Amino acid sequence: MTSPPPAGAPRSRRGRTLSLVAPMHNEAAGLDALFARIDMALSGLGVALEIVCVDDGSRDETLARLRDRAAADPRVKVIALTRNFGKEAALSAGLDAATGDMVVPIDADLQDPPELIAEFLALWEQGYDVVYGVRSDRTSDTALKRTTAGLFYRVFNLLSDYPIPASTGDFRLMDRAVVEAVKALPERNRFMKGLFAWVGFRQAGVPYARPPREAGETSWGYVKLWRFAVDGLTAFTTLPLRVWTGVGVVTALLAVAGGVGLIVRVLVAGRDVPGYASLMVVLLFGFALQLIALGVLGEYIGRMYHEVKGRPLYLVRERLGFDR
Repeated sequence: MTSPPPAGAPRSRRGRTLSLVAPMHNEAAGLDALFARIDMALSGLGVALEIVCVDDGSRDETLARLRDRAAADPRVKVIALTRNFGKEAALSAGLDAATGDMVVPIDADLQDPPELIAEFLALWEQGYDVVYGVRSDRTSDTALKRTTAGLFYRVFNLLSDYPIPASTGDFRLMDRAVVEAVKALPERNRFMKGLFAWVGFRQAGVPYARPPREAGETSWGYVKLWRFAVDGLTAFTTLPLRVWTGVGVVTALLAVAGGVGLIVRVLVAGRDVPGYASLMVVLLFGFALQLIALGVLGEYIGRMYHEVKGRPLYLVRERLGFDR
């Protein structure tokens, strides 16, 4: 992990409010454990606490249990979206609603340990604007997931002009100025980790061991993760588009060289060269390159199509606790 930049002016947590933002989708089984851990970890930090829970179209009892929790605990505020818009949209809804001087996005499955927030807050007091968690130990994940995640970070940072720290998620503490900067970004195809890196500010990382889920099952299958990775890459680099110019030039030069070779061979040998199989290979290879190029182009055009429609990122069906 690279050394963080120098910290800014020291701050004081006295009189400040900390907002937790927890997107949720079918997390009813783990809610009691989540709120118990939050109470234990944050009760002595010396800051006021706001817990913004965003129900992202859950099909279980998540919303009903959040309503009960909001009625009993004035710190809890609930946003219920009209359907499942996805984690990035739900997180954006929570950031839009959070009012704290510091904001911490946190997973409801407790793979983001609330106990780490105390260390985040200490670094914020030293002058860092963003303090993010680094998953230094991911043994709770499968070997395939660890491998694909590591590959994604390497590819992303190789292609993107705005690299993100390896093995980081959304779990981080952000100063209010950072939150406002992220909220001002207008795009609808949102890759939040990339946006957090793009806005800059003084950032520092804190390593931690990523624990297994407290309860329930993840909704992030490999197909969904693949789409998420493609969204992230296309949102922060145009290199996949530019690379096809080079591929086209190289392919054209090879074709010219092959053509010259065939002409020379005919002139020297005095006859044409039988080559049905080689001709088919060249044709199929060319068609494959064209289809791949069209697919890459289609990914970018599709995202432009979604952006120009200007639809809202999310729709809210119900808000609880915000009038207190």
